[in-house]
Amino acid sequence: MTDLPFLQDDLDLLRFAGARAAAIAMRHFNTKLDVRWKDGLSPVTNADMEVDDYLKQTLLAARPAYGWLSEETADSPERLSARRTFVVDPIDGTRAFIAGKDVWCVSIAIVENNRSVAGYLNCPVRKEEFTSTAGSGARLNGKPMAELAQHQPIRLSAAKPLLAALPTAFAAKCAFRPNVPSLAYRIAMIAAGALDGTIVKPNSHDWDLAASELILRECGGALYDLQGATPPFATANPAHGGLVAGSSHVLSALVDAAKFAASALSPAVAS
Repeated sequence: MTDLPFLQDDLDLLRFAGARAAAIAMRHFNTKLDVRWKDGLSPVTNADMEVDDYLKQTLLAARPAYGWLSEETADSPERLSARRTFVVDPIDGTRAFIAGKDVWCVSIAIVENNRSVAGYLNCPVRKEEFTSTAGSGARLNGKPMAELAQHQPIRLSAAKPLLAALPTAFAAKCAFRPNVPSLAYRIAMIAAGALDGTIVKPNSHDWDLAASELILRECGGALYDLQGATPPFATANPAHGGLVAGSSHVLSALVDAAKFAASALSPAVAS
């Protein structure tokens, strides 16, 4: 069996393609967009599709044996036989992109054995580029990111219904921050020390999570499901139930609080 490329070579590829993908997205930012709705619920624009096409062509040309999983590409079971898989969200936070806000990003990960091994996040309006490989730490704009510190109160960002349903004792220890529509960027904000945690409502997907999960993990945090386990990526089903992400200092309490909130909400509110 052919040896896989070094992770650093893979990360160099992600940086090359990701920077150009971000530049493509920026050409469309604050312009008139062609917007359509997937299942009547989720917007996608001509910018999403152009970035997706570029990344698919560029990345698979360089690594034809890798699998491909993207929000904007029809899924294929062929990817399940690949040893490594690209997991891509061409524009995470499309609603923010459409609205002209700065909290959207290009998110690319490489997954092996259902774990992210290389991650790249580019938030071009904020001029932030996050990079990471498994076991080698994470970097922001080329500088090593620090190990996460403990803060009081806990700076927490999540959808308002989830925050309102938290147990009173836990909520009293928190300082609520506005929800960030790009889940990938919200998790990266935890890694960067701007937040301490978030609660993720059900139906997030691998492409929202895979790159930023690795970046957070390499800074001493984690992404857990509500049973306290790390969710696998690039399986047959890319969707996930409720999750939490945070620094190691808050994870245990955050899982318990999120379980309480999920049980208090009706399925219609939590989903």
